[in-house]
Amino acid sequence: MYSYEDRMRAVQLYIKLGRRVKATIRQLGYPTKNALKQWCREYERGPGLSAGYVRTKRRYSDEQKRIAVEHYLSHGRCIAWTIKALGYPCRGKLSAWIDEYEPDGRRRVLSSNATAITRSEQQKRTAVIDLCSRRGSARSVAQKVGVSRQTLYDWKNQKLGREVPASMTRRRELPPTASRDELERELEALRRDVQRLQLEHDLLKKANELLKKDLGIDLRLLANREKTLLVDALRQIYALPELLTRLEFARSSYFYHRSLLGLDDQYAKLRQTIVSLFEANRNCYGYRRIHAALTRRGEQVSEKVVRRLMKQEQLIVATVKRRRYTSYQGELDAAPENLVNRDFHAARPNEKWLTDITEFQLPAGKVYLSPIIDCFDGLVVSWSVSTRPDAELVNTMLDAAIETISVSERPVVHSDRGAHYRWPGWLSRMHNAQLARSMSRKGCSPDNSACEGFFGRLKNEMYYHRDWINTTLDDFMQQVDSYIRWYNQHRIKISLGGLSPAEYRRNLGIAA
Repeated sequence: MYSYEDRMRAVQLYIKLGRRVKATIRQLGYPTKNALKQWCREYERGPGLSAGYVRTKRRYSDEQKRIAVEHYLSHGRCIAWTIKALGYPCRGKLSAWIDEYEPDGRRRVLSSNATAITRSEQQKRTAVIDLCSRRGSARSVAQKVGVSRQTLYDWKNQKLGREVPASMTRRRELPPTASRDELERELEALRRDVQRLQLEHDLLKKANELLKKDLGIDLRLLANREKTLLVDALRQIYALPELLTRLEFARSSYFYHRSLLGLDDQYAKLRQTIVSLFEANRNCYGYRRIHAALTRRGEQVSEKVVRRLMKQEQLIVATVKRRRYTSYQGELDAAPENLVNRDFHAARPNEKWLTDITEFQLPAGKVYLSPIIDCFDGLVVSWSVSTRPDAELVNTMLDAAIETISVSERPVVHSDRGAHYRWPGWLSRMHNAQLARSMSRKGCSPDNSACEGFFGRLKNEMYYHRDWINTTLDDFMQQVDSYIRWYNQHRIKISLGGLSPAEYRRNLGIAA
């Protein structure tokens, strides 16, 4: 709100400076251009300005409305020109008046989005050909199609790319007395231009379909094998010399690569072997383990070849990250020292054991697994599976693990700070077997990362990517037990030289 004195000062300075709006605002620092002009009109209509700064809504008479509509209809139906000539009203008001007095008198322009919905791909393609082969202006072509000029160019960019010119005619003006032969020659040249445009479009379309290339790709930069595929795909439509010329592809190179494509796949047998290995190992072997399995079978092949063939056959190991189960219930008593300290390497079996509990969520309910992992080679020493994460789950597992060691062996048992490893039953068993306790820090899963890694491999390879809707809890627990037995006896580990934990121990002369 400006005071009466401020408004009078602005109007007087505006008149003094010869009605120069920018100079007035620059000197005073206020107001806006429209406000200054409104104050000046009010000042000229009556003595001074009104005391209050009230913005009133201007009313127009029926005569003014009729004059504005007639001016619009008789001067090219241009709203901007009518407003400039009459000095009133705004664009919205004039449009409303036209709709009121002449409902069909206002020129309407369809948006590009509305046009795109009503035009088929064949119509767009025909319009682009007309645009590139035109002799007149692009506006005339757009009016013929019934769209805007910008929409027509957008279709051209989508079909051919921005680098393709919008006009492929020679723009050679024929004299008024041109003979029939000259007109026919010009028509033939125009047809060749259209055919060249169509060839360009078909090549780009096939490159997008077969090679997954962008529509704006430079065809000359394609590999010879890719050019060969394009030529073979369009050879039934276009002549071979025409295709080779457009792709800048030598005839001898084309037939050479065509002969290579016709040869039998040299890796056909290897592909079948890789697929069978992948399926026989629960669809959980990556290319490194597949390569190790092939090496054990006497197959001499590069690891990169295995990776490429697995990619071509779409042999992908499913991986999903899920929420981890936790059994932490707070500090019940003083936790023992972390004796492992993230050193998960052991010089001999039964030196360091790791344990934890993981959860499986099924439509039928929940299942819990508690294993003991040996840091020497990753062997699962013992495990128990149950539908309840109670004391019996971990106690049964510990009893089975203690039975596997001799009297002289005293492994360190490392766990997290879960309540299961602080209950009296667990403590009494550890004391009677003279086993050392070790615990991770609070909320620090990397302190037991080797055991967490086993859970991740187990779930990625047999749990996440499968549908368990019709599986009962007993069936699932049997499948978990079967997987762990396969894990110990057959699943190869790269860190063990391509051997399973049981095979690794047998090679060392250790009973598994």
